[in-house]
Amino acid sequence: MRYIDVTGKTEEEAIRAALSQLGLERDDVSVEILERSKSGFLGIGSSPAKVRVSYELDVAEEPEVPQAKPAEKKPVEKKPEGKPEPAPEQKPEQPAAPVSETEDADRIRAFLTGLLEHMDCRAQVKVYEEEKNRYKVILEGQRLGALIGRRGETLDAIQQLTNYAVNSGRDKRVRIHVDAENYRAKREQSLESLANKVAGKVLKYRRSVTLEPMNAYERHVIHAALQDHPDVTTFSTGTEPNRRIVVAYSRYKSAEAAVKEDFPETEEE
Repeated sequence: MRYIDVTGKTEEEAIRAALSQLGLERDDVSVEILERSKSGFLGIGSSPAKVRVSYELDVAEEPEVPQAKPAEKKPVEKKPEGKPEPAPEQKPEQPAAPVSETEDADRIRAFLTGLLEHMDCRAQVKVYEEEKNRYKVILEGQRLGALIGRRGETLDAIQQLTNYAVNSGRDKRVRIHVDAENYRAKREQSLESLANKVAGKVLKYRRSVTLEPMNAYERHVIHAALQDHPDVTTFSTGTEPNRRIVVAYSRYKSAEAAVKEDFPETEEE
């Protein structure tokens, strides 16, 4: 486990700066607030926020090396009939990338098909490439509730196994998201509603609220739902599988906004 300490005008700004520096997503790291920001009065006595962002060594992905595009084949011009000319010697083509996009999809499909057969479940596996090195898998069929499980636990396990199997022995990782019966979208709506409800409670009572343990995907949904909220901030605490989100009241952010509203002429001299 490694970490970096980053400062920023606010806690959220420091966290965003750290994520940008590491090239990671928020659910891939653990955030510890070392010093909260202080706005002071009219800029006097203010101090920046300081956070410590911890991450696993195998989470940070290596920068992608651009792949050379295969040379385009020029159309062969037809020549008048006569003595056939000897065909030019063809140079051996350059070997393809270690794993092409088509091979990725084939590996995903082959693993999930075999896994579903062992689970005695009939479902069609459809693989879509959302962007480079990111795939979305849709399992289609009837009565797939057993594949989803309680709060998506079985579906999460299938997704985790698929990522492990496909990325095993590879230098460059791909991310695979598995869904069935549109469960992810429904769960996402439920989590966004929960996030807004908890934010209202935090704002009302000026107290932090710790949510129940969630997986990385669900924590990401909560973070994203509240990242632009003016009065609350979110961070993760604990270790898997009991990692939780804390929704905290950001009184310094609110105080700074109030000072700027009352004394607009004091902004950024």
